Parts: sequence; structure tokens; C-alpha cells
Amino acid sequence: MRTAGAHPTRAKVYALSTQQVIEWTEDGQPQAAAWRSESGAPPPRRVVVADDRMTADAAYRLVCEGTALLWRGDYQGARQLLAALARRVDRGPRRPRGRRGPAESAAEAFHRHRQEQGRRARLLGMLLVPLDADLAVPLRRAPDVREACAQVYGAAQGPSVISLRELLGLIGAHEWREKGVEVPALGGDRIHPYYGVFSPVRGEYVDLVAEAPLPASRAAAFDIGTGSGVLAAVLARRGIERVVATDQDERALACARENVARLGLAERVEVVRADLFPPGRAPLIVCNPPWVPARPSSPVEYAVYDPGSRMLHGFLNGLTDALTPDGEGWLILSDLAEHLGLRTREELLGAFESAGLRVVDRLDTRPTHHRATDAGDPLHAARAAEVTSLWRLAAG
Repeated sequence: MRTAGAHPTRAKVYALSTQQVIEWTEDGQPQAAAWRSESGAPPPRRVVVADDRMTADAAYRLVCEGTALLWRGDYQGARQLLAALARRVDRGPRRPRGRRGPAESAAEAFHRHRQEQGRRARLLGMLLVPLDADLAVPLRRAPDVREACAQVYGAAQGPSVISLRELLGLIGAHEWREKGVEVPALGGDRIHPYYGVFSPVRGEYVDLVAEAPLPASRAAAFDIGTGSGVLAAVLARRGIERVVATDQDERALACARENVARLGLAERVEVVRADLFPPGRAPLIVCNPPWVPARPSSPVEYAVYDPGSRMLHGFLNGLTDALTPDGEGWLILSDLAEHLGLRTREELLGAFESAGLRVVDRLDTRPTHHRATDAGDPLHAARAAEVTSLWRLAAG
């Protein structure tokens, strides 16, 4: 019988082609499996086998020490343990009084929040579950997750190990993909997001694209960084004759193609792989880049965080060469970064000027998501003041 809470073994980690592998000792025998982490987290180097006999306090001590728990007990027991770990992590470590005072600025509050999020993800990611060669979870009362895993990983090539937290994310994403997200700007039709592709649950930016006045020519439009394809679909539904939607993430490209096909728009929306702009010019070019100039820590965060504002500046600096005469570029951007002290309005306007662009008009809206009114959110002041804008830009 396996003993919960046994002394940890130091796992050997090595690369097999592009797949990382973790080794550990279990019941006195060496074991190995592929390591799966969509966030790019490295495999834990110390592992103990755990089951329902392990207490939450013991589990918390181990993960804080850097020891992962490979679960062999009841699946629902693992979920309960994860919730118990989350409560302990959220209480945080005890610090000497006065050691760390309140943040002196919004930027400092943001960076502290990101550090706490990173610590939380790291500790909760130490509770691991096995996957069989067919991507099934070989635990009592485990749900059938094979389809959800196959959508993300493709065909399995042997047993593997994944954090329970990531597995729950895959399951949730699979449910969203099956159900879809209703989009009022599409007349209530649904967009079906893939795992790791930003879901249009924040509809205010979609509504801006649905309401902004179109340029005189409706012959073509580019949707830069299309993601789920929702903005390309809105443009096509508004009467744009041909939309070219670009992205460089293979998962996003597949997601966008499936969505435009579901909506009956495949003949008018072409989804292509490109880093920003496709070849040619268009009278309308739309871009909803990540809003916050910071480093992402997971795949879906690439839709929110843009290190060094690379995509924002790339779009602005390439816009004049991609527009037809009298064309417009629509930049959809939240000012959350400004309220966080990560970018100023003067810097944004200066970027327009440096790119040879002028502002034709600006349409504003306020977010309606729950965080905007959650006084308990660490970034509540910034979120409560946030405005999302559609900047109509033209050359000159």
C-alpha cells in the first residue's frame, strides 16, 4: 500500500525531444511520465505520493517547501484538498508586523498583485494527477476528461502527469468551447473559444466595433490578432465584403476558422497566419491588442499582457503602410494600464504621433464585468476607473 506523506524523492527531470519527463520513486520502484504544463512551468523536482490520508496542513507544508504531491486517492478528495490549499495560500505567510507596508503607488500594487498571483499559481500547481495513455484520469470518481485533454494535447503518446489546477482549467475551457459565448453584437449567435484563446466574455470592446461608423469603402478589412475571430465576424456581419483575420498562434487560428465557419462566414473571412499585418492594404484595419504592458504567465494571458507593448507599437508603426488612402485604423484599447501607472496617456498619444497617425475620433465605454465593482479586488481603484476606447486613426 502506498503511504501518504512519505519522504519526498528528488525527481529527475530531463527532456525527451520537446517533451519534458519527470521521474520519481513509488512503492520502491522508479516511475516516469511525460510532464504537461500549458503555462510552461517546469516539472517539480521533489515528489511524494499522496492520497486521502494526507491532511491539508501537511500538504500545505510540503508544497511551501517545494514538494509536489502526486495524487493516488479519490479524485473528489483531490479537489477538496486543492480548495483547502487555496484557502491557506490566500491567507498568506505570516509576516512580522510592519515588515511590508501598503503599496505606495498603483504600479507597486499591481506588481505585488502579480507576485502574489504567481506564488498562488506555483503552490497550487504542486498538486498533481496522473493521466493514462488514453488521457483518462485513473482515480476513483474521476470524470471522463479524455475529450477535453485531446482538444488541447492532441493524441496521447503514453502516460503523463498534470497539475490538478491545470486539468480543471482544461475541463472548464472544454465546457465553454462546447457551450459557446453569446455575443449580442452577432445577434445572439455564439463564439466558441478554445483553451488558451481569449473568450469574448467582456463584450464592451465587441460592441464598440459593432457601433463605430464604417469608412466609405467596405471592400475589405484586416482584423489583426483575431483570437477567437469575433471581431472579424462582426465586421463581416456589418457588410465588409472581405475580411482577412491574422494571428500567429496555431490554436487561435484553428479557433477563428471554426467560428467563422459556424457563423456561415467562411467565404468572406479568411484566417491567415501572420505576425500582425497580411500582405496588401485595406481601407479598415482593426486591432484589439493586449492592454497591459507586462509579462504573461500563461497562454490565455497573452491576450491581456503585452511585454514592452510590442503588439501595440507594431500595429501603430505598421498601420500607415497597410492602409489605403483615406483608410482608418481602429485601435481598441483599455486605459487600465494608465490607472495602474504602467503607461501614460501622453505616451500613447506620442506613439500615435511617432507613427504618423492622427486621431479622427474616439468612442468610449465603461466595462461591466464584475471586477469593476468588486471592492475587494486588490486593483479595485484602477478597475473602477477603467474606460475602454476605440481610437479611429488615420495617416497624417
